[in-house]
Amino acid sequence: MISLTSSAVEHLKSLIAEKNADESTGLRLRVEKGGCAGMQYVMALDHSQVGDEVHSQDGVSIIIDPESLGYLRGCQIDYVDSLADAGFKLTNPNAARSCGCGTSFEPQPT
Repeated sequence: MISLTSSAVEHLKSLIAEKNADESTGLRLRVEKGGCAGMQYVMALDHSQVGDEVHSQDGVSIIIDPESLGYLRGCQIDYVDSLADAGFKLTNPNAARSCGCGTSFEPQPT
């Protein structure tokens, strides 16, 4: 299961409204090879496809493809807006280590 902080929910609602997207639009979260730690997070507004897992919370949805799901189970998504950075940040219990910028990670050994 994926969880979102109240800050992430509110920012995602705002982002969807800003883009004039319909209510079936959610935040697609996927993992691909790359980044400074080996795997990187990729996020975009999208609609679910056959086979995707959709997690809904407080009126917003997170969409995850089957290949990324194992890397993302148990994650918490927050939205941070600070002097140094702004954006969605993940706390990932499946990461052995994360890079300093928080956009990539090394998965736990299997």
